[in-house]
Amino acid sequence: MMNTAEQPSAGAPHIEVGRWGEELAVRHLEKAGYVVLSRNWRCREGELDLVATDKKRLVFCEVKTRTGLGFGSPAEAVTPDKADRIRRLAHQWQRTFMLRWCPVRYDIIAIVARPGAQPQVRHIKAAF
Repeated sequence: MMNTAEQPSAGAPHIEVGRWGEELAVRHLEKAGYVVLSRNWRCREGELDLVATDKKRLVFCEVKTRTGLGFGSPAEAVTPDKADRIRRLAHQWQRTFMLRWCPVRYDIIAIVARPGAQPQVRHIKAAF
């Protein structure tokens, strides 16, 4: 398994790259004062990457990590259909934890981790 401080290589399996990116996203959020409530929360309909709070609202974060831009930017992978699915999953998360009436926001954390370079973390607030 990849050490969280070690960047993924360009040939690393996408699962490892994704896990590494999510760990980096958690550290980014915590450094910014967020409290992470759930990681990789699953239900029958799918999975939410991160659920956090900025102490004002629930923040549902989709994390996308790439080792290059050959397939487009990480944020471009969150299509309108994917955004709709995340909203449905977020409602299910809220029902599960009985937090239906909280204000919410949907963010994307886009990470580009080119081998040998510092990772670029872009936190897109209210992305959809």
